[in-house]
Amino acid sequence: MKTPTVKKFFPLFLIAVLSFSGCALGKMKRMAEDQQLKVEPSPLEVHADTVRFDMSATLPLKMLKPNKVYQVRTKYTYGLQEQQLRDIEFRETDYPNAGTEQPSVTESYSFPFKEGMERGNVVIQGRALNPKSGNFLDTEELVIAEGVITTSMLVQPSYYTAYAPHGYNDQEELIPTNVEFFFDQGRSVFKTSEKNSDRGEQFKAFIAEKNVTRTVTITGTHSPEGKETINSDLAQERADAIESWYRDQMDQYDYQGMADGIRFILKPVVQNWTGLKTMLADYSGISSSDKTEWLNIINGTGSFVQKEKELQKLSTYKQVFKDIYPQLRTAKTEVLTVKEKKSKEEIATLALQIANGRTSANELSLEELAYAAENNPSLKEKQMIYEAAAKKNDTWVIHNNLGAVHLAMAMQTTGNEQKGHVTTAMNHFEISKQKNNNVYASANMAMAMAMQGNLWGAHATLTESLGMSPSNDLRQGINGAKGAVEIMVGRYDLAINSLNSATSRSVDQFNKGLVQLLRKDFRNAQATLETVIRNEAGYIMAHYAAAVAAARQDNENKVIEHLRNATSADASLKEKAMTDLEFRAYSASQAFLDIMN
Repeated sequence: MKTPTVKKFFPLFLIAVLSFSGCALGKMKRMAEDQQLKVEPSPLEVHADTVRFDMSATLPLKMLKPNKVYQVRTKYTYGLQEQQLRDIEFRETDYPNAGTEQPSVTESYSFPFKEGMERGNVVIQGRALNPKSGNFLDTEELVIAEGVITTSMLVQPSYYTAYAPHGYNDQEELIPTNVEFFFDQGRSVFKTSEKNSDRGEQFKAFIAEKNVTRTVTITGTHSPEGKETINSDLAQERADAIESWYRDQMDQYDYQGMADGIRFILKPVVQNWTGLKTMLADYSGISSSDKTEWLNIINGTGSFVQKEKELQKLSTYKQVFKDIYPQLRTAKTEVLTVKEKKSKEEIATLALQIANGRTSANELSLEELAYAAENNPSLKEKQMIYEAAAKKNDTWVIHNNLGAVHLAMAMQTTGNEQKGHVTTAMNHFEISKQKNNNVYASANMAMAMAMQGNLWGAHATLTESLGMSPSNDLRQGINGAKGAVEIMVGRYDLAINSLNSATSRSVDQFNKGLVQLLRKDFRNAQATLETVIRNEAGYIMAHYAAAVAAARQDNENKVIEHLRNATSADASLKEKAMTDLEFRAYSASQAFLDIMN
């Protein structure tokens, strides 16, 4: 008899449960209107290739209900596309004090940046959910952050092609020619026997060749015996005698105006023990103990004349006087003549002829070919000359420099052509390093890696290159490239150190100003970027970045000034500026609108 009653009661109980559940979800939905949501940073920012932000959500007291879940469903929408992000879930069991303390959580989010995301929204939608039944109620979608700031993407690649030294000395080189003539004791007459000796004949033949001569240095000496020191002019007179004879020879061989360009330097050496000490060291005519007696006197106290008298008392004096002293009565002559070289123009012409197969590679040395290639402004002709040099001798220098040419070509091309040049360059750098693990190929290889998009590989190789003792110029070039890569991977702490030690090139100084801006060092960023502009007014992106730095400092006049300069030089920047959230505070101003029109 009670069964019908039970059957009637069960549906009523089920309806009551569902009504209670729906009531709980409805309350949660209504209370969600008072939830507190905060996004940091807002607008979002892209660093490296990723957008990262933190979102904190705080719910009202008593919003959470038993056996129910409240979800904060998050996404980033842009255009007709959206990027789904992780949900935040609140459960009553996780917040036992939710009646007296507001449930709160902060979550970190990230998503890869894609073109078009600059103007988008972080959108959330609350969902009150009954996990058991699957029933839920959604709140209205709510925009809690707008857009992505892309200032970090203003970074400019900085590539520095490192050519190894060509090894050719293109400066004037002087070749020394030395001859020594001897004089009789106490005399300064240049004897006929000396003039007609093999030395004299060879020297006359040398003078007859009329080599381009810069200096003739004649050092006159005397032996240190008493009679010679009485005549303090003896060393000078011996030098004078050689100069007079040399000038006679120039007259004989008709030097004409050439003689006026030759500087004669006379160096009389008077009362000097150096020559005697040097010859004693190699002299075998007396014993070591005898030499010690000589040196004790020479290095001892007393005047030059006093020492001479003491030496004359030695038992070995006559032997030394006979064997060594005559060799100290000399006039030593050193002539510095200009090494004959091909002119820069002649080398350049021959190098192209060799590269085109019109003349033998033997016409130039390897160093001359490398010199011609370095000074040729055409990358194509550089390539041809280095390839000809590689056939002559494929050294590490030639392979590195040939790779550097392809790297430079890659910088001027795009697409498959660029990829081809980079691949060829890498092959040459690897060969160069195999032949000699050199800093030039290492640095160039890092540049190529960066062009291939292998940023961390490039960074590791650039760091390695800095440890290979590069020249100052190369070190600065490496630091410029390294700083640019560090901005691209979002390591601004490293980038500022690298760029502080980079070149003064506009690209490196621009990147320095940019990283100062990204590190929120706005005043220094402004100063650095305006220095770039003063040095190179046509560096358009410096104007644009300076406008951003001014906007960060609420300096509207500077914002308008730099934007006007940037957009006047490149009209495409108007569209960028109009969507750039850096300028959101000025987008409604008449001055801004005038620039954009």
